[in-house]
Amino acid sequence: MSAPVTFVGRAERLLGSPEARAVGAATRHMSANREAAWAEMSWWPDLRDRVRRIRLESLAGLDRLLATFAERVTEAGGRVHFAADAAEAREIVAGILGQAGAKRVVKGKSMLSEEIDLNAHLEAAGVEVTETDLGEWIAQLAGDTPSHIIAPVLHMTRQDVGRVFSEKLGVPYTDDPVELNALARESLRDVFLAADAGITGVNLAVADTGSIVVVTNEGNGRFSSTAPRVHIALMGMERIVPDWPSAAVVLESLARSATGQRLSVYTNVITGPRRPGDPDGPEELHVVIVDNGRSRVLAGETAEILACIRCGACLNVCPVFRTVGGHGYGTVYSGPVGAVLAPSLDGIDARPDLPYASTLCGACQEVCPVGIQIPSMLLDLRRAAAEGGHLPTWIRRGVHAFASATATPGRWRTAKRLARLLTAPLARAGWIRRLPGPGEGWTRHRELRRPAARSFLERWRRRGG
Repeated sequence: MSAPVTFVGRAERLLGSPEARAVGAATRHMSANREAAWAEMSWWPDLRDRVRRIRLESLAGLDRLLATFAERVTEAGGRVHFAADAAEAREIVAGILGQAGAKRVVKGKSMLSEEIDLNAHLEAAGVEVTETDLGEWIAQLAGDTPSHIIAPVLHMTRQDVGRVFSEKLGVPYTDDPVELNALARESLRDVFLAADAGITGVNLAVADTGSIVVVTNEGNGRFSSTAPRVHIALMGMERIVPDWPSAAVVLESLARSATGQRLSVYTNVITGPRRPGDPDGPEELHVVIVDNGRSRVLAGETAEILACIRCGACLNVCPVFRTVGGHGYGTVYSGPVGAVLAPSLDGIDARPDLPYASTLCGACQEVCPVGIQIPSMLLDLRRAAAEGGHLPTWIRRGVHAFASATATPGRWRTAKRLARLLTAPLARAGWIRRLPGPGEGWTRHRELRRPAARSFLERWRRRGG
C-alpha cells in the first residue's frame, strides 16, 4: 500500500506551476482590494471587536439560538432538519428530493455541500445536479474541485476557462471575460427554469426571525432559492446570530474582508416559503442544519475557529496559500482556516500534516475580521499531532536530541562546539548553502548562517565581562 500523499507532497507538485502562479496573482489583488476597503473605515478595530463578540457569544449560546431559529422557521411555514453527520445530511436532502419527485437540481454556492460530498450522492441516486455559481460551474465542467472558499476557480486563468467552455459547451474559443459570462448566462438560464429544486448554502441565520441570509455577487443564489418549487438550505450549525442588529454588523464586515466591497451585490434574506399573494418563491423551504463534528470542535481547544465568517481574507494574505494554492491542502477548507478547521472536524489523526502548513507569521489573525487566534490554535494542533505520534522520526529524534543538549550548560557548550565542527565542511564564506538529509528542503530555497566561531558568552568572557 502506498503512503498517503501529505501536504508537503502536494505542495512540491504545485510549486511554480501555472495554477500556483494564478493563485498568487489573484490573492495579491484581492488583498489589495480588502486593504483599500478597510482604509475607508477609521473605526474598523471597533467593528472587529463587535463582530468577534457577536460570534463568540453566538457560539456560547448555540443550543438556545438554534432552538429559537427552528421554532421561527416552522412558524414561517418552513421545515428544519438536524443532521448529526455528513451521511445523515445527504440522506435528508435525498429524502426531501425523493418526496418532491425532484430529478433536476440547481445549486448555489455551498462549501458545506462540498464538505458532505453531496453532489456525488445525489447523482448516484439519479438526480441531475447543476452548479450555478460561475466558479463552481466552471469547476464542475472541468471535473475539478474548488480551490478557495469564495473564489472556487481562483487557480484558473481566463484562458483555462475559455478552453473548458470550448471543449464542454462546444462553442468557439474565447478568453474574453464578458463573452465567457454571456455564454454561462445563456447556458444556465433554461436550467434554472426547468429545475425541480434548488439548493443553497447559508451565510447567516437570524434566530429571532427564522431568516436565512445568502450573500453572493451573482444572481444564481436568488434564482436557486426562488425559481424552483423546493428550496433546500444547507447550514452549518455555527452559522447563526441572535438578531438583525447582530447580522448587520457581521454583513458590514463580510464583504469588505472578502472582496473589498462595501456590500455584496446580492444580500438575499429568506424567511419561510412563498406566502399567499407572493409573486414568486418556493412552495417548500427546508433548512438542513449540519453538525458533522462541530459539536466536538465546540468542546475543544479550537472552538474559536467556528466563529469564522468565511470571508477568505486569511487565505489571500497567507504566504503558504499564495505559494501553493488551495489544492495543496487536500481538503474542502484550505488556507489558515482550513489548517485549523479540517483537523478539528476530521480529527488530528486524519489530518496531522495540515497544522504545519503555516509559517506562523500571524498575518491571518491580523486580517481576520473576527480576530480569530489562528496561530495559537495551529500550535495546539501541532502539539496534538506530536502527542499522537505523527511527527516524522527525524523531527522527533531531533527534538529529543535538542532537549538533551540544552539540559545542562556543559552539554550545551559541547553541542555548540560539535555544531561548529560538523558544519565547517558545508560552509562557504560563513553561509551553509546545502544541508544533507531532511535539511536539504530548507536550503533548497535559502541559505543558513553557519554557527559563529565563538558564541556571545565566549566573546564576553574574553573581554573580561
